[in-house]
Amino acid sequence: MNQATTQSMASHPEAKTARRWLALSVGSLVLAGVLSLLLVIGRMPPFDRWVTDPLFFRRCLVVHVDLALVVWFYAFIGALLSALARPGTSSRVSRFAPLISTCGVAFMVVGAGGSGAEPVLANYVPMIDDAAFEAGIVTFAIGVVFGLLDARLLPPSTPPDGAHFPLPDAAEPGLRAAAIAILIAAITFAASWLGAPRGLTKEAVFELANWGGGHVLQLASTCAMLSVWIVLVSGVLGRAAIGRRAASALFAALVLPWLSAPLLAARGIQDIPARGAFTRLMEWAIFPAVVVLLALLLRAVWRSLLEGTLPRRDPRLLGFGVSASLTVLGFVLGALVRGSNTTVPAHYHASIGAVTAAFMTVSYPMLARLGHPLTRPRLLRVARWQPLLYGVGQMVFACGFALAGSHGMARKVYGAEQHGRDFAETVGLVVMGAGGLVAVVGGLSFLFLVITAWRDGRGTQRAAHTVLAGARA
Repeated sequence: MNQATTQSMASHPEAKTARRWLALSVGSLVLAGVLSLLLVIGRMPPFDRWVTDPLFFRRCLVVHVDLALVVWFYAFIGALLSALARPGTSSRVSRFAPLISTCGVAFMVVGAGGSGAEPVLANYVPMIDDAAFEAGIVTFAIGVVFGLLDARLLPPSTPPDGAHFPLPDAAEPGLRAAAIAILIAAITFAASWLGAPRGLTKEAVFELANWGGGHVLQLASTCAMLSVWIVLVSGVLGRAAIGRRAASALFAALVLPWLSAPLLAARGIQDIPARGAFTRLMEWAIFPAVVVLLALLLRAVWRSLLEGTLPRRDPRLLGFGVSASLTVLGFVLGALVRGSNTTVPAHYHASIGAVTAAFMTVSYPMLARLGHPLTRPRLLRVARWQPLLYGVGQMVFACGFALAGSHGMARKVYGAEQHGRDFAETVGLVVMGAGGLVAVVGGLSFLFLVITAWRDGRGTQRAAHTVLAGARA
């Protein structure tokens, strides 16, 4: 594909929307890094004297987690979903949606400075008892939902024509399933919050009301990750890795059990059987479809290997392998959970690491199609290994956490509270720290590569527009 064609596709309104969602997703990771740096510097003399609010650091931690997980995941999914809208078919509302969500992120960051506001480390979506932060979370969510308000959820009657990021046929049902899961999550959150009884503490409301919708959000990120797997493997093989009908059946089986989520939430946030049902959905309604799809993709890769046509050095294959390995590790660690110990965060760090590794890997071809390719040879070599570096770090991190948890290390304890009581716990914490450092290096490498590609691409686009304007003149 020549540069002129790429520039033409990158000028579509849908491509501009994708760039906005990508900018928000990557920008949220940068902001999360700045907040984590602030957490470190703010504890160092003489800067520690400037912070008089003892809750400031915990509020920064809450915003850091929400930026690095909630905003990163669902803004990136917004970028992926923009590929479903055919050129010229997206609505003004959906194209304006990234700007709404960006305003929400700004309010969330402002909420970190709300003096005296109480942070709550609730599961799935940590919160701050602050009007600005709560408005930010709601505004970001409204933007994500508004991003779906056009005809993209309906299968097209005609083949794609000039899409800025063409998808394999089998990936489209997965992205539509992710969009449907986001809508189910929004309804579940609304049902939970509207039905919350009075008289509960803010901590209890945040934890209980975010429980059901938070579970459904994991379904959305899983559907998006599986769709990215199909994109990556099909791109490596140069043909469809799985048929559209098989993919549609698998994603339907994945989503259908979760249609009960709003009904469960409507029973009330204090309904114990309903809370247990969300846990059962997480345990039993996700992994079967994931395992079947993974088996089908691995079979396609194996056949290509036997035929001698598999490009083993393709970075997309490496990224798929990293994401799939973290997914399997997450399933194994989830099955080992016994009580509230660090095996729980070990499980979900492997799971969210799998989604992040897939998103990182597909970011590079997406950026190239949007007019921001990596062109420097050295950076291309770094991009090839970056998902592996991040993935290995996450695997080691999760295994260290699991080792400590298997010997009784409680979760959500820090500093002097989490000292290792025996040799195994101490080793687990050391392994966890080492893996975390490697994952951080991989994450920082990703940010550097994406920001560099974005900056270089803007320069290339300006030059192309200048040449085009001169030709017209």
